[in-house]
Amino acid sequence: MTNSTQHASPGVTQLQASYDAFKAKGLKLDLTRGKPSSAQLDLSNEMLSLPGSSDYLAEGSTDCRNYGGLQGLAEVRRLFSGIIGAPAEQVVVANNSSLTLMHDTMIFALLKGTCDSVTPWSKQGEISFLCPVPGYDRHFSICQEFGVRMIPVALKEDGPDMDEVERLVAQDASIKGMWCVPKYSNPTGTTYSDAVVERLAAMKTAAPDFRLYWDNAYGVHHLTSERIQIANILELCARHGNPNRPFMFLSTSKITLAGAGLAMFASSKDNVKWLLSRLTIQTIGPDKTNQLRHVRFLKSETGILQLMDRHRALIAPKFQKVLDIFNEKLAGVPNVSWTSPKGGYFISLEVPKGCAQKVVALAKEAGVALTPAGSTHPYGKDPDDRTIRIAPTFPELPEVAKAVEGVAVCVLLAVAGLRS
Repeated sequence: MTNSTQHASPGVTQLQASYDAFKAKGLKLDLTRGKPSSAQLDLSNEMLSLPGSSDYLAEGSTDCRNYGGLQGLAEVRRLFSGIIGAPAEQVVVANNSSLTLMHDTMIFALLKGTCDSVTPWSKQGEISFLCPVPGYDRHFSICQEFGVRMIPVALKEDGPDMDEVERLVAQDASIKGMWCVPKYSNPTGTTYSDAVVERLAAMKTAAPDFRLYWDNAYGVHHLTSERIQIANILELCARHGNPNRPFMFLSTSKITLAGAGLAMFASSKDNVKWLLSRLTIQTIGPDKTNQLRHVRFLKSETGILQLMDRHRALIAPKFQKVLDIFNEKLAGVPNVSWTSPKGGYFISLEVPKGCAQKVVALAKEAGVALTPAGSTHPYGKDPDDRTIRIAPTFPELPEVAKAVEGVAVCVLLAVAGLRS
């Protein structure tokens, strides 16, 4: 024990004892990533026997076992058209990862340019993306991997700070895009208001080939009975004379089988043509058997929403448990707050400035793995060291309770340490 511990206030001493007792349990709990639980995956086990050994023909007698069909099966594009918010003919269905589509469209724009680019982005000097923060670490990793400068903008309760966004994109032609998680944003659960979506669609940009990377990863992932809707970015961009602005992404990774789902891209007709021209060099076609499996299992948009209701029944209690424990243990602690999302996969915990890394380190030492502090910001650096992402979906409910009890103790101990 250090001298500082010997002179600590009774409050700190008591908290240290609580922490030591929690640590002594020898737990190994993981709240790092937003993964579906085994019980959630069980909801789609029927897919493992679909489409069956004799059911491999799609519409138009398309043999799903064979090559071809670069844009994806027509019935799949219709199935998800309403959810992604685009006509079926403007949807591309790929394999399991929407992150792959985001990665590849970034590469294609850098090496080849978009359909609105005079030259490839990589030949236009420094390229920048706006990054609402707190945000999604994998978005930031794509930019960092390929040398795209990231410019943080604050994420407010109704979406990104539009005054700042409009100011930046109007004056800087190097800003080629912006990451957006418009519904139940990762990690805060923020949903963009209709006014924010319209401003994003209408804003003037110095770059004529500016793109919104519209990652609607949680479009049907509600945590309450309210199915929140957002404004249609594709329609609004077209209305304001910017039809090619949005690159829209969606996947079934947290709807059906996380490792064997479908990913989708949707946009203007010109953007779809642009993407398909790039993909034709990369592949002769996606896994159409898996696409057919999804059609046979989900059947309709109503079927998708009913499945998501069953997901909600499994994960909403876990979110509520986190909120209950935070309310019990952390309510009234100065500069500590957390979000109460209506959907998505995360809760964002805000601790006092300079405290997040300490909380994460204490939790790790006690057997609770959290996403690294700073991962919610570009380059892994949260300038205030405040934001911690909580991902409660994967563990069983008793484990969630144990882990979050431990996190609360770590927060209290770290805060007390700042004051001592």
